[in-house]
Amino acid sequence: MRLWDQEFTTGHWDFIDNTMGDCVYPYLERYSRNGRLLDLGCGPGNTANELAASAYQSYVGIDISEAALQKGRKRSETNGRGDKNRFELGDFISYAPSQPFDVILFRESMYHVPLKQVKAMLLRYSNYLTDGGVFIVRMVTSRSNGTDNRRLKSMVDIIVQEFEVVENRSDGNGGPTVVVFRPRRRA
Repeated sequence: MRLWDQEFTTGHWDFIDNTMGDCVYPYLERYSRNGRLLDLGCGPGNTANELAASAYQSYVGIDISEAALQKGRKRSETNGRGDKNRFELGDFISYAPSQPFDVILFRESMYHVPLKQVKAMLLRYSNYLTDGGVFIVRMVTSRSNGTDNRRLKSMVDIIVQEFEVVENRSDGNGGPTVVVFRPRRRA
């Protein structure tokens, strides 16, 4: 945790402070249905502060860096979303929500999940989705030269094999992949 706090306080991650217009926002607006959003690995709270305020009712952001969370809290207070956005310190791999969510977001944070834990972690978080709720994962699965990052591509393969994919969009040229999915319905 100390390493992440140091990186957020020394400006190492300042380049991510503005992600307005990110490709994930239309998906979040479409699937959150003015409901509850859980952002696992939220960093400085970009999603909570850049997503249209009318798109969601409440937001919970989880991150391992208190310094990043402080940035998110400050931004939320400044833009009038302090009552709507909540930020909690924690490791999202083991975090246990206290309520169900309409959307559970992994925005670039899946990079930090060991490949062997992806399926079990997603299945565990499935218990915290509302009826009709979805996961949304955003990450870059290919390098700028067009070759796949095999580890990240394997994560997408796990999602496709183990869950019901609702949407799957990939830039393919070093750009982001967005996968919207939910647990498979049992017969």
